[in-house]
Amino acid sequence: MEDLKKFLTNYCGAIIGIIIAIIILATRLYDLIIGVVVVILGAFIGNYVQQNKEDVKTKLKSWIDKM
Repeated sequence: MEDLKKFLTNYCGAIIGIIIAIIILATRLYDLIIGVVVVILGAFIGNYVQQNKEDVKTKLKSWIDKM
């Protein structure tokens, strides 16, 4: 019994993560989560490009020239 308590104490975070992952997979929430992540990533990329137009333009031009 002591070994089980020690195991649960050491791996409590992993067990909770596995349970949450199973719930997400069972309810197909991963489609929504992936969609939200893609939208947020797009917003960050768009904001970066807007704030650093000249820097992005020169990096993109040099990358295209290498191709």
